Amino acid sequence: MPTTHDETVNRERIAATEPLIRPHIRRTPVIEIDGSDFGLAPMALCCKLELMQHSGSFKVRGAFANLLLRDVPMAGVVAASGGNHGAAVAYAAMKRGVPAKIFVPGISSPAKIARIRSYGADLAISGERYADALAASEAWVAKSGAMAVHAFDQAETMLGQGTLGLELAEQAPQLDTLLVAVGGGGLIGGIAAWYAGRVKVIGVEPETAPTLYRALEAGRPVDAEAGGIAADSLAPRRIGERVFPIAQRYVDRVVLVPDQAIADAQAALWQALRVVAEPGGATAFAALLSGRYQPRAGERVGFLVSGGNTIAVDFSGAR
Repeated sequence: MPTTHDETVNRERIAATEPLIRPHIRRTPVIEIDGSDFGLAPMALCCKLELMQHSGSFKVRGAFANLLLRDVPMAGVVAASGGNHGAAVAYAAMKRGVPAKIFVPGISSPAKIARIRSYGADLAISGERYADALAASEAWVAKSGAMAVHAFDQAETMLGQGTLGLELAEQAPQLDTLLVAVGGGGLIGGIAAWYAGRVKVIGVEPETAPTLYRALEAGRPVDAEAGGIAADSLAPRRIGERVFPIAQRYVDRVVLVPDQAIADAQAALWQALRVVAEPGGATAFAALLSGRYQPRAGERVGFLVSGGNTIAVDFSGAR
């Protein structure tokens, strides 16, 4: 595996990937809000609503990039996923007329499992964690000859996710800082490669799943805790080998947030914006709401609401 920055994931290739996948993805909205709407100090905030993307999350960008940039065999595609990546690959495969086999762990939410099945993919539940589903998907690749579409540690996946950074740069060119939730790192890897230091990129992880935080501490990808409220989207056990050098070079730092802060962020997004975010989708905002990231005076901050594949939630009892 590479130990230096993967130069194939860069601004030039992300810019070339964007028009290729553009006919298949949505240009999701950006809204400007004030921190006072959430009980924070008055400040201008930029919110990118990527949960309005096809299949309910940003993942469809990377899914289409894989199917359009690589040669897909007759056996089709296979993916392991906590849920969102599987839904995205299933959706892209349906649109491209390609067979899809999706492996998910037992912790995947019913909403995400229902999404995958609705797109006609062959779904298998394997083990309790993402690593179990990944092992099952690798065995299927060896048996079937299908093309693996990795959820994060694949150049094409990061190129697709990087188009979100390109799109946001066009919509909100004034940003100083962008907060991005981190699981395996495909999203932050692609976005960081696009901005390449032009905007400060801050990773946000649950305290219960500090994959990039532990890797940056150790200077290499290492196993980390893999649980908590957002385990079905932000807990792959370790950061991607291809992702890590990009993050090491271009991610300013990582902040950790407790599960309660994520739940509070979900509730706040609903109460102020009527946006129903899944836990992983609300994690970036949790860094602001909890004070784990405190902007300096005049700093222009953006955050991503990256996914909304969740069942209806009663937020009335949230703190």
